[in-house]
Amino acid sequence: MVLSPNALPLPRLRPLLPLLLTALPLAAAAAEAEPPTTKPASSQKDGRTLGEIVVSSTRLDDTEQRRFATAAKMVFGREELDRYGDSSVGDVLKRLPGVTMSGTPGRGGDIRMRGLGNGYTMILLNGEPAPRGFSLDSIPPEQVERIEVMRAPVAEHSARAIAGTINIVLREDFARKQNDFRPSLNLENGRLQPSVSLQRSDAIGNFGYNLNANLMHRDQDSEVATTTSARNLVTGIPILQRLEESRSHTVADGLHLSSRLNWKLDGGDSLSLNPFLAKNQSATTGNTQLTQSVGAAPYANASWRTENESTMLRLMGNWKHRLDGGSKLDIRFNGGLANSDSTTDRREYDAGGAVAHTHWNSTSIRDSSFSTAGKLSHPLNREHNLAFGWELERGQRKESATTVQDGALQLAQFGSDLQASTSRLAAFGQDEWEVSPLWSLYGGLRWETIRTRSEWAAGSASNDSSVVSPLFHSVWRFTEESKDQIRLGLTRSYKAPTLNQLVPRPSLSSTYPTSGANTVDKADSAGNPNLKPELAWGLDLAFEHYLAEGGILSASLFQRNIDNLIRNVTSLQSVSWSPVQRWVTTPQNIGSATTRGIELEAKFRLPELLAEAPPVDIRANLSRFWSEVEGIVGPNNRLDQQPTYSANLGADYRLRSLPLTIGGNLNWTPAYTVQQSNTQTYTQQLKRVYDVYALWQVQPDTRIRFSAANLLQADYDTGATYLSGSTEQSVQSSTRTYRIFSARLEIKF
Repeated sequence: MVLSPNALPLPRLRPLLPLLLTALPLAAAAAEAEPPTTKPASSQKDGRTLGEIVVSSTRLDDTEQRRFATAAKMVFGREELDRYGDSSVGDVLKRLPGVTMSGTPGRGGDIRMRGLGNGYTMILLNGEPAPRGFSLDSIPPEQVERIEVMRAPVAEHSARAIAGTINIVLREDFARKQNDFRPSLNLENGRLQPSVSLQRSDAIGNFGYNLNANLMHRDQDSEVATTTSARNLVTGIPILQRLEESRSHTVADGLHLSSRLNWKLDGGDSLSLNPFLAKNQSATTGNTQLTQSVGAAPYANASWRTENESTMLRLMGNWKHRLDGGSKLDIRFNGGLANSDSTTDRREYDAGGAVAHTHWNSTSIRDSSFSTAGKLSHPLNREHNLAFGWELERGQRKESATTVQDGALQLAQFGSDLQASTSRLAAFGQDEWEVSPLWSLYGGLRWETIRTRSEWAAGSASNDSSVVSPLFHSVWRFTEESKDQIRLGLTRSYKAPTLNQLVPRPSLSSTYPTSGANTVDKADSAGNPNLKPELAWGLDLAFEHYLAEGGILSASLFQRNIDNLIRNVTSLQSVSWSPVQRWVTTPQNIGSATTRGIELEAKFRLPELLAEAPPVDIRANLSRFWSEVEGIVGPNNRLDQQPTYSANLGADYRLRSLPLTIGGNLNWTPAYTVQQSNTQTYTQQLKRVYDVYALWQVQPDTRIRFSAANLLQADYDTGATYLSGSTEQSVQSSTRTYRIFSARLEIKF
């Protein structure tokens, strides 16, 4: 039985419900009659060689890989990926230390490290920068081998990682023959969402392969209530009072295929190929009811339909060649195509039911890209491991966009077609130096340049940027037998502007036609070809204590000093696409910013700290963030959408009397306010997400997993305030969220 917070008779107890539910594994453990037992401490595996992880007779587990890495890295394998039966990789990431997800619970969103928004976190796919248009929601966890989280950049990966790097490694296990079949069924707001995945791996002589297929169906509702009000600050008289209630229904289907083909060649060489295909399509229908008590209403009600279809096809390859003297050559290549098409048809009606306005938009995008990278590594004097490498990437985009308002073609002067190209070239060198058994150093230097070109009917734009990034990491172990160590990192990283931020072709508000004015909360948007990349110096300091049975206690401090900060600025402008002034949002470099924080993490079995405690696995992390943006008046002049802190608390317990494992996790982000500019603020209310699961081991190769996500079902509330002269306008949105119940059968054969 799952308790609902609305069913509690005492309202004061409701905030305690997540903690009480998280404690269920502890309660179940205490109810077991058998006394607790403690596993013997696992033997230490010293797989450390020049700061790298080497595979001996026993592969290092996730914690050991983290411990022996010179540059800080957290590894999360299949156990973490499977635990809650998540339907997307994004849902897995939200529970990891220092990682948060923006947006409505259960609906995906931007992945953020250290509270920093989209673009500050580098997403890699098999060690390569994710292609344009890639979404973590497009990869089911069943197709992922492990997730690597790096809080600071290293030279062999892109330095576009001010907040950190997340590397998604696809399935690669082909050491033994195995089939894995996983049908599942989700229930959300009374709607069923089936999915099924199949994996097969085998080895035939020197050839090994892993095949993965996933088919999914989504059927989801959405409800949003938006209240807009405005008043004259001098007289206090209301100027605007409006309520928009929107409801929509989305049906989506996805097919994802991936594989890894590996050949062991003569002389210890190997060749691997990773083809990947993702096909997604969705249709959303919705309507909005507008109630306005003050001011002239732009419409009474509206209906719309949006259709999306996308296809992504990629081939990743890797050739590893052994040279004399222990040197290794690692060559990677990556190429792919991505197509996406989207149409939106919106109709607005007046109070009498007549059509007041129409808005139709169609966008077609064709992306192609190819990249190659190489790394030559050479051990030197048994203390140094030198590596030099390069990366070359070329991408092209063809985009066709058409906007029609009230039967009239818009933005004709810009044309409907856009062509853009992006070139990236990088070179790096690094040295991993084992100074002594207690002290390891890493030094690297990376040069990276990005060139973007775009052309459309009205003109062209170009943007070039080049960054040199020195990178330093160090780890100090107190003694050879000690499980305590201190890490230090000093890095240079950057955030490059995206193509959409650079192209000045505008995107129009669907509510207000260009024949008249719009409002500050319904602004048009346009890019800025003169943007510069954000540059940041970073400092990381961490203490780690490793426990005997694979647990860890850690505390880390960080600071980033950012120059050329990019922020969206909304202003009233004279524009070429309208006879009157319009509110337009454009990205601008506004100055400098600083962010700092402390991150605490604990992962352990309870008996490691309390000898008589039941064998419950505890996972907890707490991150506290501070930031200031120069030139913006405080007190909330923080980096955009960065919360003051985030926290996770989870527990798992495997019952002795039954083949059953249960667990729960509470994700907590407090309410916060950000002063985005001297005239605009953003507010997000408290966000709590509580997930639970139960795993029943039917047979050694058969399991049934039950899970429930977003049990608290709290509304997702955000707001914004705008000041323009003597007018203050406020927009408050409340989005309904839903509980998601899942059942999944897992069979290996």
